[in-house]
Amino acid sequence: MGSTALRIAVLMGGRSAEREVSLHTGEQVCGALSSRGHQVVAVDTGEHGFIDVLRAGGFDVAFICLHGRLGEDGTIQGLLELLDLPYVGSGVLASALAMDKVMSKQCFVAAGIPTPAWTVVHRGQRYSAKEIADTLGEKVVVKPASEGSSVGMSIVHERAELEPAIERAFEHDRVVLVEAFVAGTEVTVGVLGNEELMALPTLEVVPEHEFYDYESKYIPGMSRHIIPARVPEPVRAECQRIALAAHRALGCRGMSRSDTIVTADGTVYLLEANTIPGMTKTSLLPDAAREAGIEFSELCDRLVALALER
Repeated sequence: MGSTALRIAVLMGGRSAEREVSLHTGEQVCGALSSRGHQVVAVDTGEHGFIDVLRAGGFDVAFICLHGRLGEDGTIQGLLELLDLPYVGSGVLASALAMDKVMSKQCFVAAGIPTPAWTVVHRGQRYSAKEIADTLGEKVVVKPASEGSSVGMSIVHERAELEPAIERAFEHDRVVLVEAFVAGTEVTVGVLGNEELMALPTLEVVPEHEFYDYESKYIPGMSRHIIPARVPEPVRAECQRIALAAHRALGCRGMSRSDTIVTADGTVYLLEANTIPGMTKTSLLPDAAREAGIEFSELCDRLVALALER
């Protein structure tokens, strides 16, 4: 693409817990698209009146750089559908499914994709820490069902830590996912495309902290990215196969990024899929695309072209 100059609204900021990250993502995407000759307008969806800006702006396409609630969960996608404005990334249903970790797990299981065992806890309903530990093991991962960037997530090492971890997650959501902890190498795989899909090279994440938390994701130096992942070639191929299967199972479009864990014996489990991966300097998808020979500005341009394919 690149030859046709477009008027592009870059949606950023928003009102979720990931507002600051979204602003960084938006700035970098604005710069990349401007360098390709497009007319770019930054639109903060956290400000009143942003809908009027979109309605009156004469935009050809919207590039969504929002993370978390009201950006990654299908709500902004539904608004753009009503405005007849093409947009980068997945539609309403795929966005909503991927954002809800419980619903996406059910989709993965239905599609035959291996994912760690889990249970669900609802705020206000009684649960037994003993039963959870007996079923999933003492070491588990506790996550709010519908938050991104590891917000409210914690790893529980023994049963005494479970209830405080669940209560902490309830600060961010009414539904909490408790997942069996699977030890192994964390490998993430980006996928590009609508009908014809391309799996990007495998990327191994080595965080400074115990898991790939908020700081590891967004503070330079808090995690290392190793491409290709240090697992055998057949296992890399399996990680890519699972990422493509997750993209299809949820009905994603344009792009996605699936996070997997590879055990010592080479078994691959899918943890989750993201429909709007981070696009900052420390982000995973741009790193993997660069390894595939796609520079950041070309990646942004390609995502716009995929949005207009619809």
